[in-house]
This record gives sequence, C-alpha cells and structure tokens, in this order.
Amino acid sequence: MWSFFSRDPSKDFNFEIGELVPSLEDKSVWTLHKGKRKGSTEEVSVFVFDIKNNSETQLEIAKAAVKRLKTLRHPSVLTYLDSLESEKVLYLATEYVDPLGNHLDKLPLEGPQKELYIAWGIFQITRALSFLNNDGNLRHNNVNIWSVFVNSSGEWKLGGVEYVTNIQDVSSPFKIIQSLEVYCPPEKNDPSKQRSITKCSNDMWGLGCLIWEVFNGPLYQQSSLKVLDKIPKQLGPLYCELVGSNPASRPNPADIITRCRKLGGYFKNDLVDTLLFLEEIQIKDKNEKNRFFSNLTPHLDNFPDNVCKHKILPQLITAFEYGDAGSAVLAPMFKLGRLLDEMEYQKKIVPCVVKLFGSNDRATRSRLLQQLEYFIGHLQAGTVNDQIFPQIAHGFMDTNPTIREQTVKSVIHLAPKLSYNNLNVEVLRHFARLQAKDDQGGIRTNTTVCLGKIAQHLHPQIRQKVLISAFGRAMRDPFPPARNAGVLALAATQQYYLLSEVSSRILPALCQLTMDSEKSVRDSVFRTIKGFLGKLEKVSEDPSLRESMEADVNTATPSLGNAAATWAGWAVTAVTAKFYRSQSDTVRSMNTVTSKMLSKPGSLEQPSSSSISTTTSSVTSMTSLEHEEGSRGNDSVSDYDYNHWEDNDNWGDMERGATGTSDPTSPPSGSGPATKVTDGWDNEEWGSLEEEPEAEADLTSPSEVWSPSETVPIISSDPQKNSQGWTQSHLNNRKSQSNWEESEFEPLEENPGSNNPKLEEARKKREERKLMRQKELEARRASRTTGGPMKLGSKKL
Repeated sequence: MWSFFSRDPSKDFNFEIGELVPSLEDKSVWTLHKGKRKGSTEEVSVFVFDIKNNSETQLEIAKAAVKRLKTLRHPSVLTYLDSLESEKVLYLATEYVDPLGNHLDKLPLEGPQKELYIAWGIFQITRALSFLNNDGNLRHNNVNIWSVFVNSSGEWKLGGVEYVTNIQDVSSPFKIIQSLEVYCPPEKNDPSKQRSITKCSNDMWGLGCLIWEVFNGPLYQQSSLKVLDKIPKQLGPLYCELVGSNPASRPNPADIITRCRKLGGYFKNDLVDTLLFLEEIQIKDKNEKNRFFSNLTPHLDNFPDNVCKHKILPQLITAFEYGDAGSAVLAPMFKLGRLLDEMEYQKKIVPCVVKLFGSNDRATRSRLLQQLEYFIGHLQAGTVNDQIFPQIAHGFMDTNPTIREQTVKSVIHLAPKLSYNNLNVEVLRHFARLQAKDDQGGIRTNTTVCLGKIAQHLHPQIRQKVLISAFGRAMRDPFPPARNAGVLALAATQQYYLLSEVSSRILPALCQLTMDSEKSVRDSVFRTIKGFLGKLEKVSEDPSLRESMEADVNTATPSLGNAAATWAGWAVTAVTAKFYRSQSDTVRSMNTVTSKMLSKPGSLEQPSSSSISTTTSSVTSMTSLEHEEGSRGNDSVSDYDYNHWEDNDNWGDMERGATGTSDPTSPPSGSGPATKVTDGWDNEEWGSLEEEPEAEADLTSPSEVWSPSETVPIISSDPQKNSQGWTQSHLNNRKSQSNWEESEFEPLEENPGSNNPKLEEARKKREERKLMRQKELEARRASRTTGGPMKLGSKKL
C-alpha cells in the first residue's frame, strides 16, 4: 500500500531566508530576515510570521497585511514581491530594505548631506500618506519609525500596513502590540473629540511622531513630543500643527507638500528637486532635460552616495540610451561612475563610452574629451587602441579649433594606454602638423606642452629623435606663449638629453631667445640656461656624474618621471589659461599675467626627499637655482602661489573667448606660422636648432624673433598698415640684435645713434660695469690655484 507524505510547501517559495534583522521583535507581528532569490544574487527582505506561536487574531492581521500590500503600488510604499502560507509559517517577500531606526543609527552622513537626505525621506512618507488618505481613501493608523523602511537606493518606504482601515471607520483599530500604543492620537480616549476626526488626522499625528523620532530617536512616552530642541526651524510650525490636540487642525498631507515645496520650504532643496525631476523625466521636453543635466554636476557632491549610485545614475544611463538627453548627461554620468566597482563600470558605463565616441555630434565629442579623465582609468588598453583612439584621431584634423585643442589635451590621458604605433607614429605625426601649420597660437602652444608631458611614455629612440627638434620649433614660433612653452618643455624634460646635445644643440638654441621681446620668455630662458650650465659644470668637475645624469635617456620607464608631470600641471595653466578671455584683451595684459606665472618653472622645484634616487643628481643643478630666484624679489612668487599653479591642470579653453579666430597676439591675417618646415618629426628635416634665421624669411616665420619693444603694434583692420607696422618692428629687432655684446644682453629701447641723454648715461654705466667685471676677472685669475678640473666657461691665461 502506497503511503503519501505531506510535502512542505515552503520548498516552493522562490526565496531563500537568511539571518534575522533585529529591531522589530516587539514592534510588529512580523520578524524581518535577509534573503535572496533562489538561483540569483538579488537580495530581498523576507517578513516571517510564525503561525503556531501566535494567536488567530494576529494571523488574521498578518494575512490582511499581505493582501493590502499586494494591492498597494506606489513609489513610496514598500514593494511587494511574493508571499507564501504554509501550515507553520507565513512568508512575505519584499524589496531589500532596512528598518529606518537601524538605518539612521548607521547613517554616515553629516552636515548638508544629512539635512538634504532626511528632507527627502520625510517628503516620501508624506507623499505616501497623501496617496493613502486622498487617493486610496485609507488610513494607515501605524505611522512611526518602525513602520518605515529604507531600500538600497536610500528611499524611504512606508510599510507596517497591518492596521490599515477604510476612512469610513472613524475609530482607531486596537493594536495588539502594546508598545505601539504610544503612537495613538490623544483623541482615541476622548469621546468629545471623536467628531473632529478627519480622514487624515490619525496619520498626521503619526507623521508628527515620526518627525520627532527621526531627530531624537525612538519615542517612549507622548510627553516627549513637547521637546522641540532638535526639530529644524523650518519644520517647527508644521510639526506643532501635526501634534496638536485638535484633530481638525492637523493639515492634509497634500497641503503639507504644497506648502513645503514653495521657495524656502523644507522640501525645497536640490536633492528633492533632482529626484522629482528624474521621476518625471519622460514627460520633460529636450530643453528642460539639457538645462537640468547641465546644472546637475556641481550638486552631486552634496548628495548621498547610495542615492547617487542606485537612484540617479541608472536614470542618467536610461535617459542617455533611450531618451533625447543629449551630450549634457555625460558630465554627471561620468562623475557618478566613480561610485561603481570595476565590474559594474565595465558593464554599465564602458559600452556607453564606446558608443559615444562613434558619434558625429561635435557637442558630444567635445564633452567626451572634457570628461576623459573621469573614465580613462576604467578602459582597457585594447578598447582604447582599437575602438576609441581611431575615433579621437579624427579630432586632430577637425575644422573646429575647440575640437582640435581638446583632442590634443586628451592625449595626456590616453598616452599610458596607447600602443607603440598609435603613440610614437600616429600621435607624433599629428602633433608635428599641428605645431607647424595650425593657425591657432593656443593650439600650437598646447601641442608643445602636451608633448612635454607625454615624453616619459615615448619610446627612447623616438624621444631622442623628436624632443629637441619639436621644442626647437616651438622656440621659433611667432606666438610668445608657444616660445615660452618650448623653453619650459626643455627644462621639464632635461633628463632625456645627452650632455653632448645640451652643449651643442640646446644651449645655442636657448641663447637665441635671450633677446626675445617678451620678458616672460627671457626670464624662462635665463633660468633654463643656468640649469643646463649647472649640469655641465658638475660633470666638468666630476666626470663620473655623467652616467647618472644620462641614466634616463635610453630607459623606457624613467625613474625621474615626476619632473615632466610637475611641470605640465603648472606650465599649461601659465601658458594658456588667460589667452581666450576675449579678442579685445591686450597683449601687454596677457604678458603680465604670464610673466608672473613663469617666475618658477616646475622642473626647477626642489624634489622631495622621497623622490631622491641615483638619477636625481641629473637635476641638482636645476634645483639649486630656486635659491637664486628667491632673492629676485618681484620676479619670484610665493610657495603658496607656486603650489597652487602646480596642482592646477586647467588648460585655456578656447570656447571662453574667441571661437574660430586667431589670438590677438598672432601675426597678421594671411601670414600664419611658417609652412617651410615639413610635417614629419621622423624625416630628419627639421633643421638644426643652431641655424640662424634666414635673412629673407617671412616676417611671421617661426625663426623670426619679435620686436623687443615693450608693446606690440596693434593690428589694424587695414592689411597694408599691419604689414608696415610689422616691418618696422622687424627692423627694430635687427638693430637690437646687432648690439648684443655692447649692451650685455640688455635690449635698447632707442636708436644707439641718437643723442638721448638717458642713453648716454646708460652707456657710461655699462662701461663702468665692464671695468668692474674686468677687475673681478683679473682678481680671480690671480687667486686661481693650478691643477684640478677647470670649471665650465673658464679660460686659461
């Protein structure tokens, strides 16, 4: 005979029940457990009711709660997933939540973040009560800190629906759990006030109790409600209405939302505005979305991380993939991407990035390049080289100057991940063309700066072949900041040059700029020359230092890579930050700002003790100049200012001012940078840095030095006048160059042949200085001891 055994129906429950979550044991008929869906990692919460150990009345309440929660669907009401009743246990599965009391105890937020978050939570519960009272014609009758739960997104959800009744039932239900009696309104035991009860008066009393508990902790006696010390002042009047003794005076939850959402109200803040907009984003037009996403990024720092990660970020991704949010959504989306772990980032953000780089929309491409630093660290090298770099490379040849500039700047972030061919061939080919032929002085400048910063990533053979020629070209550029960038780049990358190249190629090229028309350029040149001379002098005194100073020349991973990084963060700001304020800016004002910033190159900074190694001797002479420059008074800057510039990596965005026109300090229209120099850096056709400027060269060629006069001639709208002005400037420059030895590298502002008394006095002073110097030299020669290595620059008697 067959025997049949009853089967436990709980095995059919689709969720596994985990550990107990304490706090509800004496506050509810349910116990709360952690759980997860079978065959999945999805976390859930499981409310468990023990049928055998509870009364029939309690079972009826539990069953009513399951039935009620199953029919209630609202963003601020606990989400029902499944339920199961067996002979022993009743299960209720919901979204994963934590009791509000526990959540507030563990809340890591402080200050404005906490204030915004609590306001959002109270708003959600008020909205849920409005839904029940006004739309569902129901009373909750159990609003307190134990009936509110918080999900993984930080959203407050109203639960505890065991005592929900219809609004026709005026009397308050009897609560089996005695500890909940403290939340009953005072009119429950006062028959005279029964007629004053409204459909929402009971729940508004409960809302007042909840507000008190949020700021003070669990409520144990009703008399404590009179203590208002911790209640925010904005909520004070409303709170007093909610816990008033007259039921009729308690406001409707819908009216509370209307009042508190007005300007200055408790619910009127950036977090509530943002989350409400995202909930209604599908009905917003494109202009509203763009305006919203453009203003969102600066507010994200004040929003809780769990809200940003689980609530805002998914909405942004959905808006981008399926909506018409446009490129404005990129900035906040990439900023919030930092909250994801690597696996989540690869799954959610990277596919969006790859798809975006294929867009032909300039605005999208521009925003992507601007935000590159936020997501480049998460991209695999293969993805960068195969899918992203080919799309970015088109920007080098874009007709829009802003796109070209941003593409150049993006290489700084891409360089560590680029393959040999992409970095050492493709990037350098584009850089050579931009530096030689681009009509925007700022782009030529930024190309030089970028090359200096990525030098450590270049192949050693390519680096030796390219750097000196590239920076030499920059030092012949007609745009003063470009020349300055070339000088500073040489100083920042000095560990990559053989000492033979320093003496034969670099120093002669630098000396040509000692009479530059721009003071900032001259200052940088003299400091850089002193640094290189210091290196040569030390090797002259101790030849054994040569090997250590040239240690990084042929290494692919230099041990002193911090020099270029330090310089780039400072030099980029110094060179380009102010160039595109407006086309009406005068050259003199820009030179003043630049000269102040260029008073201490980052490569000359004294290295920290942690960075000292065997190769640091290659910059000892450079760092020793800091002490000399500190005695120059106005020519130096404070350590505070220097550190500020060093850490600031703010490139001069072209869109701040002129869009498609050349900088006001550029040569007259039509001339542009010289086109005689070939594009490639790998064809040995750059020409040596030592060669003199051609006598018949065009006035705007990179080899031409600007007039040493303090002010640059204003470019007129008449091309003929412009050419005449530049010709005169050229002649003045020729005259100043012909008198270098006589003037001791001091530019003359007047014609040497004139009878100006000031000039005569200046000549006399120079003659006196010459005599004094001659005497000093004779004294040194007399005191010089024989034997030992000679110092660089000394002469035998």
